[in-house]
Formats: sequence, structure tokens, C-alpha cells
Amino acid sequence: MYSSYNYTILFFAVLLLFISPKAMSQSFDFYKHQVKPGQRVDLQIPVSDEKHRTFIPISILHGKQPGPTFSIIAGVHGYEYTPILAVQQLLAQLDPEKLSGTLLIVPVANVPGFEGRSVFINPQDRKNLNRVFPGDLAGSITERIAATINQYIIKRSDILLDIHAGDGNEDLLPFACYYDRKDTPGITAHAKSLTLAAGFTYNLSYPYTLKPHDKAEYAFKEATQQGLVALSLECGKLGRTDSSDTDQIVHAILNILHKEKMLPGKHNNTTLTPQKLITKQHYVYAPTSGIFYSNFKSGDLVEKGKMIGYISDFFGKVQKKIHAPVKGRVMYKIGTPPVQAKETVFCIGEGEEIL
Repeated sequence: MYSSYNYTILFFAVLLLFISPKAMSQSFDFYKHQVKPGQRVDLQIPVSDEKHRTFIPISILHGKQPGPTFSIIAGVHGYEYTPILAVQQLLAQLDPEKLSGTLLIVPVANVPGFEGRSVFINPQDRKNLNRVFPGDLAGSITERIAATINQYIIKRSDILLDIHAGDGNEDLLPFACYYDRKDTPGITAHAKSLTLAAGFTYNLSYPYTLKPHDKAEYAFKEATQQGLVALSLECGKLGRTDSSDTDQIVHAILNILHKEKMLPGKHNNTTLTPQKLITKQHYVYAPTSGIFYSNFKSGDLVEKGKMIGYISDFFGKVQKKIHAPVKGRVMYKIGTPPVQAKETVFCIGEGEEIL
């Protein structure tokens, strides 16, 4: 007869037989590939319409331990270089052997925009990829890119990070942001915690007013609408490739992955200045087309009612003066002379809460 000790050993042996497979990741099926635990696969998904062809590059890093599916998208705007370069650095650093969960990384979402050095748009159909989500598989090439990202990335994710910078004409103050969706308080709190974990000094909470069948337009707003934990980073400006900005993005992503326990160790979101949360944003639009002038830069404080810029015609005659609608901080602004009527010339953050 077995002693109680023998039965105890037998019990734990049987328990381990059933538990051990669950403690390890299973293979991750993705677009004709079966990614094994601890493996990285790089692939391209082709996208085309009747006139144009392109592709979406994707890296899948499938960890040995189970965890969430976390997607990172860069290059929705092809002239925003710092997120694209930061993801290149990140891919060189990450080891799927040490990862818990799965990373789906899109290094450049808008390849035609990147290759064409195009501000905001895809030059193939002149549409802004960040204005067409969730996209349309039967639409134009940009709409099909969005729909493909929605199908293979957003819908497969638990968490989504969309990384941007100031485009070729935008002077931008680095910040992290999320949508304050009131009807999903737990998910919103999670998104806020990861936003703050990034370690940026300035953090924005955007209002969320979408109805269930409204088009989100933006990639990370689409993820929010679908009930994902979603956030965005904005770092870099004017199409530049400053290493300080790329390093800040890489550091922020690693902080988020540590916070989510997808990487071993602790996150370090220490900032040189206290973190601040801004819950109101005011957009100032160009009243006319012409040449834009302003002595203000991103990060500057402005006073309500004060002139912060003006627009002249091509003969140097002032056509319209621009005044600050509120007291606040310039989060981003047009940083180059050309301006079109109704274009956003300033985003001003109002009411900084020190955290």
C-alpha cells in the first residue's frame, strides 16, 4: 500500500502533468505562420486595389510565457520618423525568449507615405491613413491598409500602442495620451496607468464621445472603440530624427512592457520634472490660407486673448491675426510657413494637474 507520502508525490506529479502545458505559451497562429514560443517571425502582408500595390511589414514576437497580446504601430504617417526609428531600435533589443505574451509590431504602417516622404497622406490616393479607420477592404488603397491593420492587428490585440510624432510641418511637445471612455472604467484606468508608466512629463486625457456605430478615424481611437486598452505616444517634431526623441520612445515602450509584466524587472518612469495630466485641449484653426507666422513654440505658455500668430498673403500683407482662446500650454503647432484655411495651427492644453 502507498503511504500518505507516496500519495502526496503522486498527486503533485499528476497536477504538474496538467498544469505545466498551461504555464507555457502555445503556438501563435498569424497570417499563414505558426509562431512557436520564444520565436520571432518577420513578414509582409500585401495590400492592393485596382491601381496600387503596397505591403504592411509586421514582426511577431511570441513569448515563452503566457500573457497579453500587445500591438505597437509606428509610421501611420510616413514622415513621422522618430517612431519608425525607435521601433527599429526596439526590435534589436527585444528577446522573445524573455517575453511573456505576444508582441505584434508594425514598424511602418504607411509604407507609400514613408517611401514618398509624404506629410500626413498616402501619395497613392492622397488619403490620410489616420482618418479612415476602421477602413474598408473594398475601398481605396489607404482604406484597405487600415482595414488590414484592423483585421490582423487591432482585432488580435488586448493592448494597442500607436506611436506618432510631429509631422514634417508640426512643432510638437512630447506627450502620452489615452481616451477617457466613461462607460468602460476598468479599461480606461488600465490605459491611464500605462500612459503614465511611459514616463513622459506631459500626459493628455482625450474626451471620448463616439457612439457605437461611429467611425473612429484614428487607429488608437478605433482600438478604444473596440474595447481594447489603447494609448498613444507623441514624440519628435518637424520630420527630424533626433536621437533624444527616439531614445525617449524606446524607454517609454520598455517602461510600459515592464509595467504590464511582459518583460522581467521593474519599470522606471522617473521624470526630471513632476508628471502632469491635461484633460482639456483647444484647437485653433487657420481663418484663411497664406503664410503663417508665430514667435511661439511647442511647450510655451500662452495667455487668453493674446495674439499668438498671424497669416499674411503672398505680398506680406497681414490678413488675419490669431489669438489664444484660453490660457494654457502649446502642445503642438504648425512649425512651417505654408497654411491652408481651416487647418489646425495650434493645439493648446488647458489646466495642468500635477500628479
